[in-house]
Amino acid sequence: MSAVTDVVAAALLVLGALLTLTAAIGIVRFPDVLTRMHSATKPQVLGLLAILLGLGLRLHDLRSVGLLALVAMFQLVTSPIASHMVGRASFRAGHVGANLVVDELTEVLPPPEDPADS
Repeated sequence: MSAVTDVVAAALLVLGALLTLTAAIGIVRFPDVLTRMHSATKPQVLGLLAILLGLGLRLHDLRSVGLLALVAMFQLVTSPIASHMVGRASFRAGHVGANLVVDELTEVLPPPEDPADS
């Protein structure tokens, strides 16, 4: 049974590393804020979760697995909030808009302030 869990753990670690690598490449290569934000959240979080799951299978200490679960929980909570705040800040700064199909924030948010007027 130990050999099977080692193989599954190794596969999850490699999968997590590949997902994290694709996220890093996407952040560098994608052209605008929204696509970079997508690349920074989805594959990176899935890659981290795969790595944490692989580590959890490899480590058999209950405290270590609990710590890994805590890291996964905080990552799942903070990543969507951080990407939402980056998207909203970039929208307010005027860096988003050319590729939007539906724009629901223009009616809700006040227009961005021009720093030259201050």
